[in-house]
Amino acid sequence: MDQQAISKALQQQTVTLPDGTRLPAIGQGTWNIGDDPSRKNQEIAALRRGLELGMTVIDTAEMYGEGKSEQLVGEAIQGKREQVFLVSKAYPQNAGLERIKKACENSLKRLGTDSLDLYLLHWRGRVPLAETVEGMEQLKAEGKIKRWGVSNFDTADMEELWSVPNGSNCATNQVLYHLGSRGIEYDLKDWHKAHSVPIMAYSPLAQGGSLRRELLTNAALKKIADKHHAAPLQIALAWTLRSGNVLAIPKAGQAAHVEANAQAAAIELAPEDLKQLDQAFPGPGHKTPLDII
Repeated sequence: MDQQAISKALQQQTVTLPDGTRLPAIGQGTWNIGDDPSRKNQEIAALRRGLELGMTVIDTAEMYGEGKSEQLVGEAIQGKREQVFLVSKAYPQNAGLERIKKACENSLKRLGTDSLDLYLLHWRGRVPLAETVEGMEQLKAEGKIKRWGVSNFDTADMEELWSVPNGSNCATNQVLYHLGSRGIEYDLKDWHKAHSVPIMAYSPLAQGGSLRRELLTNAALKKIADKHHAAPLQIALAWTLRSGNVLAIPKAGQAAHVEANAQAAAIELAPEDLKQLDQAFPGPGHKTPLDII
C-alpha cells in the first residue's frame, strides 16, 4: 500500500473529541521510547514517519523514562509542532493544585513547546478529583493546555469525575484495551459512548503480543489476517477501531512497524470476521477489575 492510500485511510478513520476536534483513529504511543540512547535516531525517524503518514497524535508522559520519552518526542517534532496533536500525562502525586502547574511546565520544557493539546492524569492517586480538575482548568485558562482528560479510570471513577465541578470537561479516558483484554466492554465502553467521550486505547497490540501470545498464534485470527493479506496484529489493531469511538495509540520504535500500524486503518472487518474474533476472544460476561499495566 502506498503512502497516499495509507494517509487517505487514516483521514477516513477518525475519532471526534467532545469539542468537535477530529483525530485519526490511530496515533503513536511512546512507552519505553527514549530509554536506550542507541535507538534514539531510529525512534525519532519512526515518529516522524508516523507524522508523514498522518498519525498525528503522539502520546507520552512524564513517567516514561522519567522524562526521557518527552525529550525524544520534543526532538522528533522540532519544526513540526503544528502537525502534532501532543498528549502528555502527569503522575498522580503531581495532580494537586500546588504541583500540577510545575509538572506541566516541566513536561512543556522537555517537549520544547509552550502548550499541550491534551494533558491527562495518568492514574488516580490520593489527590481529590475536584482539586485535580481545578488545576487542569487553571492550566487551560493559562493556555498551557488546550484540553484535559484522565487515564486508567473505570466506570465508577468516571461517574465520580462527572459529579465534581467541571469534571464533565474531560476530553478522553486512556485505558488498556486490545482483543485479548476486553473488560472495558462490560460497562465502561458504553458509558463513554453515552457521554460522547472517546476512549484512548493504550497497548492495543498487547505490546506486540507479549501480553497475550494468542494474538500472534490464534488460528482464527491468522485465517482472517490471511484473508485480508495482513498480519494478525494488524487485524487486532483494526478490531480496536470498529466502534468509531476508540483512538488507538500503538507504540512502534521502527519506521516499518509504524507503517504496518498505519495500514490497519484501511482494513475493513466484515461481520463474519468480527463474529469469529468474538468466538476466539470472548467479551466479558461479568464486571472485572480494570486491566492496567
